[in-house]
Amino acid sequence: MTMRVHVIAAAAAISFAAAGLAATTLPRDKALAVMHDRHEGMETIGKTNKVLHRELDSATPNLGVVRQSAAQLQQLSRKASGWFAAGTGPELGKTGAKPEIWQDPKDFSAKLAAFQKAAQMFNDAARRGDLAAIKARYGDLGGTCKACHDKYRMDMHH
Repeated sequence: MTMRVHVIAAAAAISFAAAGLAATTLPRDKALAVMHDRHEGMETIGKTNKVLHRELDSATPNLGVVRQSAAQLQQLSRKASGWFAAGTGPELGKTGAKPEIWQDPKDFSAKLAAFQKAAQMFNDAARRGDLAAIKARYGDLGGTCKACHDKYRMDMHH
């Protein structure tokens, strides 16, 4: 894709995510369902990252596993736009999401869009099968996760 298309896609993702954050508060049962989906999605992202870390640290990574995991991460990154609706923060119940997500939706949305773009680029590299590019894009992806977690994720003690 051209740079212009990436910029337009990122702007659309930010607008979409910001709209979801700014929306009216959901009814309690729907808000709890969103929180559950968010928790399950983030758990799956974490487990998928562990699989990828193991594969990419291996002397002979299984590219089939890498491709499958990269596709799953890209799919989950898209779904994440719906995981942070108004009223689904710590005021409703136990969550790892800090209230700052809803207090600074523009910054949060930009970080989410960066994650989505990195997930797409990682998936593109995985589909091509270029191991050097895969590892580089995986590093970029990890950076977007860290940027968001450092500011918007509570310390989790399971």
